[in-house]
Amino acid sequence: MENFKNKHIFVRFTSPSIIMKSKTTAAPSIDEFKAILKEKQLKTTPQRLSVHEAMLNLGHASADMVADYISNKDGQTVTIASVYNILIALSDLGIYHRRYSANNKMYFDVNTFKHIHIYDTVNNSYCDLLDDELISMVESRLKQHKIRGYKVDTIDIQVICHPSGKSRVEKL
Repeated sequence: MENFKNKHIFVRFTSPSIIMKSKTTAAPSIDEFKAILKEKQLKTTPQRLSVHEAMLNLGHASADMVADYISNKDGQTVTIASVYNILIALSDLGIYHRRYSANNKMYFDVNTFKHIHIYDTVNNSYCDLLDDELISMVESRLKQHKIRGYKVDTIDIQVICHPSGKSRVEKL
């Protein structure tokens, strides 16, 4: 059994044929986040810090999940609308990426480096799969195909699945 870990998501694969090869970087720490805000000429507000801390702990989250995390951890009351506006503003700056789920909810991803998403349709949750070699293979193959009338901005790989009794991926 092989275990792979990034800063936010721990995934266990029971298949020994899956090998992790990744040159990823971690999401910005709180200190790095403060520096990014300063560079972008934004104030380091307690709300922005709380949202980023929540995102570091949650990895992939919707505004209501972040608001709940802040409320449960700090006892602060923060509106979902405020959290949503902060998440949108920070994703517009490239600090987070946006993801849309099958349950019509917007999720934000603290990991902005290239990676594969595994989306659980039953639990409406995301998990990261880090495999630079697989991503390179897909990108290389897609670059060979021209899509008439379109220019590819980015390639985003998402595997849509549901839990099974014999699930090969287990979040810990």
